[in-house]
Amino acid sequence: MGWYGVVAIVTAYALASFGVLHPRDLEYQLLNASGALAMVLEASHRKDWPPVVLNLIWITIAIISIVRGFI
Repeated sequence: MGWYGVVAIVTAYALASFGVLHPRDLEYQLLNASGALAMVLEASHRKDWPPVVLNLIWITIAIISIVRGFI
């Protein structure tokens, strides 16, 4: 689960950095949100709270962006 999270977030960042996706694209936000959720699940299972908090913030930002841009 944690590896999916890492790959999803890094892929989103790389695709945006290389101009394939724009940070306002739905795909970019979904990669970030799903990657952060996977990392929350993994870190909470291990009771590693700092990454849980960081990734909950990351998910919140992605959800706000999705709501503002697509709903």
